[in-house]
Amino acid sequence: MATRDFFVEIGTGELPPKALRQLSAAFTAGIRSAVEAAGLGFSSIDSFATPRRLAVRISGLDEKQADKAIEKTGPAVAAAYKDGKPTPAAAGFARSCGVELEALEQVEKDGVLKLTFRSTSKGSETKALLADFVVRALASLPIPKKMRWGSSREEFVRPVHWIVMLFGTEVLPATILGIESGRHSRGHRFMHDQTIEITAAAQYEALLENAFVLVDYDARKEIIRRLVTEQGEQLGATVIIEEDLLDEVTALVEWPVALTGRFDEHFLCVPREALVSSLKSHQKCFYLLDDKEQLLPNFITVSNIISKDPAQVIAGNERVIRPRLSDAKFFFDTDRKRTLASRQEQLKTIVFQQELGTVFEKSARVSQLSLFIAAQLSASEPWCERAALLSKCDLVTDLVSEFAELQGIAGYHYALHDAEPEEVALALNEQYMPRFSGDQLPSTTTGCVLAIADKLDTIVGLFAIGQPPTGSKDPFALRRAALGILRIIVEKELDLDILLCIRNACAQYRALKLPEGLDTQVFEFLLDRFRAWYQAEGISAEVFQSVLQLKPTKPWDFNLRIRAVHRFSQLAEAQSLASANKRVSNILQKQGDAKESDSTVDPSLLKEPAEQQLADTLEKCRLVAEPLFQRREYTAGLEALAGSKQAIDNFFEKVLVMDEDPALRANRIKLLGALRTQFLQVADISYLHQS
Repeated sequence: MATRDFFVEIGTGELPPKALRQLSAAFTAGIRSAVEAAGLGFSSIDSFATPRRLAVRISGLDEKQADKAIEKTGPAVAAAYKDGKPTPAAAGFARSCGVELEALEQVEKDGVLKLTFRSTSKGSETKALLADFVVRALASLPIPKKMRWGSSREEFVRPVHWIVMLFGTEVLPATILGIESGRHSRGHRFMHDQTIEITAAAQYEALLENAFVLVDYDARKEIIRRLVTEQGEQLGATVIIEEDLLDEVTALVEWPVALTGRFDEHFLCVPREALVSSLKSHQKCFYLLDDKEQLLPNFITVSNIISKDPAQVIAGNERVIRPRLSDAKFFFDTDRKRTLASRQEQLKTIVFQQELGTVFEKSARVSQLSLFIAAQLSASEPWCERAALLSKCDLVTDLVSEFAELQGIAGYHYALHDAEPEEVALALNEQYMPRFSGDQLPSTTTGCVLAIADKLDTIVGLFAIGQPPTGSKDPFALRRAALGILRIIVEKELDLDILLCIRNACAQYRALKLPEGLDTQVFEFLLDRFRAWYQAEGISAEVFQSVLQLKPTKPWDFNLRIRAVHRFSQLAEAQSLASANKRVSNILQKQGDAKESDSTVDPSLLKEPAEQQLADTLEKCRLVAEPLFQRREYTAGLEALAGSKQAIDNFFEKVLVMDEDPALRANRIKLLGALRTQFLQVADISYLHQS
């Protein structure tokens, strides 16, 4: 089939930089989806995006849809004709097909002769479909708020100034968003403010590059990375290139030029984070570190123009940056005139949540919960309490009021200035860790305690007032907070009973009437986060369920059991032992006699060699496994129990559990209870049984 290249470019005003990549991907996906749904073949599809344009090129696109054979099956011939004359059923079927009765065929289907109509649907010309594909793709773009321009009633993310739409060398005439399509694009706004005629899609990149526009987003991004790195190398420094900032800068320029500027060294006394925030957030600049990883008084900016006098561009950036850094220094110096502790009273004026009181009250609750957690972990109780009381004081400082992202970081610096213990100061920043998936965890025990207490207080409080996450909605990020708690406990190997912590957190809400079972509700919410965690790691639901059945209340211990059962499930003996445990569980449930206290076996009643062998094997396994379980070496313990497989299989093959003799029957049930109890020290592995 003949093919041509299809090309579309939407020329706009400056597109929002943080949304450019998403808009480009969605535009391309929308067109691809429409083309595929129409049954059109193509060889490749490319997307292009700059601050002033979104474009898509489809190479080797079929010129028309393939013809489609259509076959409609109607009533059985026996029902379609009576005494050789057509019935209403036959007439109705012919009418529905738009033909006379004579055009129908008779074909055997599933052993029944039926009326059938066969025809061919001619495929449409591709060029007649493409404009509609583009319109639908544009309409489905993820644009939260559209705008209008001029007197037009059209709406888009930004005003549309031109549209190029070609099929091969032919212009596809259409009016989209109030603009007639053509073959003329535009070059760089300042360096080549002229129209550019595009005669074929394959010429696009080269033509635009000659007009000082690099249309390939990814290629432009890598050029910026290289240019910025080269600027740093000229200073013998390391440029910190964060991907989110690099993406934003890539979406701001069409022809990148990297330039290095400088700011006054006396600003370096301000916390690095405040300076970096000013450079990144407000000026979209990259910062540099020396060989000792200390911040240098330089920055790299990416201009969108080749200047005849780069020094003027650099000076302009320096002129804009200086007031921002001056503000940061002024706030930092002013804040340090007061101690953090002196700001506690101000927290009484800040509402944490309408029903849960002020930030001051939250700090008081967290301090008591921190003391409880510290006692469990043998951490420094005075440090944990102090850190909790100071934890929110930086919220009322001028620096955090101006740079909200510095909460915690500002507290750390002010605490050091106030001569607080370094671990207390670190905890003020670490309370917010992990801030996002994969983020670092607190480095100090005090930081771990405060982070757990702060997050747990929030979760318990919001559950108490009936505002847990629902469905996909989680406005208070409680799922993230719960996962953060679990990550800290597990990865830091903290021997912490989270259910006791939840109950202590509940006890701090003395002014609230707590719903019944709140502690259980929050505990199960945390366990559900574990479920998502292990699912993401590829651990089966059966493994998770086997441990969940025992509901260990210490997350670190829970994790050790999960890892052990996951490894056990991969042993050759696993399925046989899981099946045996399932069988034993069913027997014990029917007898109502599954408790360990009722499982004392009488050796004198072990009559059969197979039951004697099982009793001996279980005793040997117990002697090996129990010390391992006590040391939480669950993997080794389960591997030791795996050695009982042969004896268990032999028992079920040769011994009748439900013997007519009540004494023998009861003793054998107790033997099975002992077997079950050994495995239940880790998990209920009967859940591993695959029926």
